[in-house]
Amino acid sequence: MKYILIALAITLILFSFTKKDSTIQTLHPRDSILAFGDSLTYGYNAKPTESYPAILSTMTGLNVINEGIPAETSQGGLKRLPQLLKDPSIKLMILCIGGNDMMQQISMDVLKNNLKTMIQMAKEKGIDVLLISVPNFTLFGLSPLSLYEEIANEENVPLISGLLADILSNPSLKSDQIHPNALGYRQMAENIYENLKENAWINK
Repeated sequence: MKYILIALAITLILFSFTKKDSTIQTLHPRDSILAFGDSLTYGYNAKPTESYPAILSTMTGLNVINEGIPAETSQGGLKRLPQLLKDPSIKLMILCIGGNDMMQQISMDVLKNNLKTMIQMAKEKGIDVLLISVPNFTLFGLSPLSLYEEIANEENVPLISGLLADILSNPSLKSDQIHPNALGYRQMAENIYENLKENAWINK
């Protein structure tokens, strides 16, 4: 009985890994990536060609749709996302939103629920999700907001956690206190590109 239980446990572990890996779909030339968020996605304080979606498109050779709206909250994003998800070419959504919620002191429960709902909307359409954590501003500097790690674990989606906190902590990579400059957006794109490779979305 002991060995049967051990064998069963191993089987369940292997199944869980297989199930997680199967959620990743390799992107093909005709597929699109939806870059969804606020001014950080839009590329505020930089030229359109210097936004992270534009750079990522060049790096991957894929169509990266820039749907960043400056000053948008997660509630606004939740309202406009369903229409965007009707595009059948979209196979991956890069979700980076929440900074304006914090600036407007919107409840973290509201932010969490909105983010989870957006992720679930994408999944229902067969679209993978890569979540990017928005930094938390504290007296001791910038750090990744733990809320995003909770969401990533609960929704079983990959997370890029400390990227924006690192960029906005470096004066040479930011245009103001809450936005990267062109070099900062390039670093975002490069980090995301490496993540796409690590998670087997792309093979380049």
